[in-house]
Amino acid sequence: MHMELTVLLYTAASLGIIHTLLGPDHYLPFIVLSRARSWSRSKTLWITFFSGVGHVAGSVVLGLVGVAMGLGLHRLERIESVRGNAVGWLLIGFGLLYSLYGVYRHGRHGHKHLPSFLTPKSLREGHSTLHRELHHVEEAPAGSRSDPGRLTPWILFLIFVFGPCEVLIPMLIYPAAEHNLAGVIGVALVFGTATVATMLAVVFVGYQGLSFLHLKGRESLIHVLAGVVILSAGLAMQFLGL
Repeated sequence: MHMELTVLLYTAASLGIIHTLLGPDHYLPFIVLSRARSWSRSKTLWITFFSGVGHVAGSVVLGLVGVAMGLGLHRLERIESVRGNAVGWLLIGFGLLYSLYGVYRHGRHGHKHLPSFLTPKSLREGHSTLHRELHHVEEAPAGSRSDPGRLTPWILFLIFVFGPCEVLIPMLIYPAAEHNLAGVIGVALVFGTATVATMLAVVFVGYQGLSFLHLKGRESLIHVLAGVVILSAGLAMQFLGL
């Protein structure tokens, strides 16, 4: 059993890394939203970390509950498949909505005005007040009540909690069937550590890479691009199995 468990742990580490790298939904949303929402590097990595932990924990809990209820591997894999399908559509919906939000912001920032000397004074004053209010909302510090993006990290976290780790369930079944609690904990920890560490590494590299990307005069387009990238990741997950 010791040799078999050792092989299983190495397999868990390898699959944790591979399944993360092959799934763009594991890192692209964090990279593009960090630029769109102007998150700091530390905030981006913390959001990635907690989302990754929730991602793995969801499948671990499902596997343990399934074993306790006597559910077979085939039944658990079907449940994970349903979860994967649901999460794919959630990412698609989130990406689509964020793309539309980006188009709205870009359109509002790109609108043209009449020269001030052609605009009545009352309209100029009214527009100035409105512009200051909109600017206050858009530039509000992250986490404040007027910050429209304060829910974005929570949306990502919830999507990842419901997101399945299909390759983890079969590895948990074997030690669980042998009533080897240490084996179950070991597999979960090794797979989870490999998955989260890979997510953090890729997001870190992506964050650093985007920091060199300058969109002078086109900053309002970053929200559109972020939405399109998230939408593409959801479509790849849903229809390409990535």
